[in-house]
Amino acid sequence: MSFGVEIPFVTLLGFDLTHFEGGHSEIVYAPRPEHMNSFQVAHGGSIMTLLDVTMATAARSVAPDMGVVTIEMKTSFMRPGTGRLTGKGRLMHRTRSMAFTEATVYNEAGEACAHSTGTFKYVKRTETPGQGPAAVSTD
Repeated sequence: MSFGVEIPFVTLLGFDLTHFEGGHSEIVYAPRPEHMNSFQVAHGGSIMTLLDVTMATAARSVAPDMGVVTIEMKTSFMRPGTGRLTGKGRLMHRTRSMAFTEATVYNEAGEACAHSTGTFKYVKRTETPGQGPAAVSTD
């Protein structure tokens, strides 16, 4: 399944979008050795990126032609992220221009490793002729 746009950092991490529909998303992630911290578990930054992208795709699943930008995100870590990780996201509420979301990352045993809530702004995808993507504003 495709994210609908090329996201180089997501490609680098190897995220696999497995569900994208009706305000819900699911992304599978197998952290590689270069994604680990000094304790040899998934680095918190990679887990936060998984949470961020999972929430963003949940928001976009009801408006796939729109982009979203992260306005705010709060994350709680509950246990180390080991093995194959799965992020499950949900759109909790939407206004015309904002999405309020949550996501949880689970390990292979189905235990919650981290949870996040986030606020996203819907933005139109536009291109500036001859200059590539236009600047994104959170105004």
